[in-house]
Amino acid sequence: MDGRPRNRQNESVFEGFETREIAVSDTTIHARIGGSGPPVLLLHGYPETGACWHAVAPVLAERFTVVVPDLRGYGASGKPASDPEHLAYSKRTMAQDMVDVMAGLGHERFSAAGHDRGGRVAYRMALDHPERVTKLAVLDIVPTYATWEAMNWRSAIGSYHWQFLAQAEPLPERLIAADPVFYLHDTIARWANPGFVFDPDALAEYEAAFSNPATVHACCEDYRAGASIDYALDQADLGTRKIACPLLCLWGDRGRPAAGPDFRLPTWREWADDVSGGPIACGHFLPEEAPAETASRLLAFFAG
Repeated sequence: MDGRPRNRQNESVFEGFETREIAVSDTTIHARIGGSGPPVLLLHGYPETGACWHAVAPVLAERFTVVVPDLRGYGASGKPASDPEHLAYSKRTMAQDMVDVMAGLGHERFSAAGHDRGGRVAYRMALDHPERVTKLAVLDIVPTYATWEAMNWRSAIGSYHWQFLAQAEPLPERLIAADPVFYLHDTIARWANPGFVFDPDALAEYEAAFSNPATVHACCEDYRAGASIDYALDQADLGTRKIACPLLCLWGDRGRPAAGPDFRLPTWREWADDVSGGPIACGHFLPEEAPAETASRLLAFFAG
């Protein structure tokens, strides 16, 4: 596919956005595009799709050209074959996908925001391609190296999926395959603020995507990369180079991800010189649980 418009996916989630299939090195990336103005790239996390931005992207599109892809392996994007070193699903490879997507759309320089796994792709992109990323927002994460190094028994219980999904194939794939929709619902309920109800159209998209065994395998490969090549790349970069652009760190102050002392801003200041940010009153899924405040904070940051 060459980036030409195709039929919209789940029109009720992203009304007014067109969808495209954009060729990258070894697969295709499905992207929603809307608005006009300076380009902004929005990246989703696990176990979702770009639909997680359904309430934020239209607000940003009033001032920006907004590009909302599904990461490789997720949603409607391609699912290339995995490899023993997990390079196909490394954040370096995923970041290159995003650089190629934006270049294919005519955007050589752009701002980016990433939630969860998308945040890991986004900060790797800012490290590997500093000439491309003008501003970077990371939502509810710290770098992969820091996450592993800070792991203790409490965080390991709360974030058990880091260890589970990184297990060698086919253990997690086979276990999740027993009831993938149950696993999806259990996962997102653990991380959201108690009582939060996801948009039904977005949730239906997540369920459909996660019911595909190829998606489940790709997600496991994403986490296997996180426990190997991604960790090694972070370890090599820490103390030797920094993110050059301004960085905004936002996080949810409720629910399991907020447990324990806050170390987000001090940690990010080891990776970037220009760091700002703070908490939002929600659980892990900022773009969905607190879309108005998330959009407001991103607008102020990207437009400033």
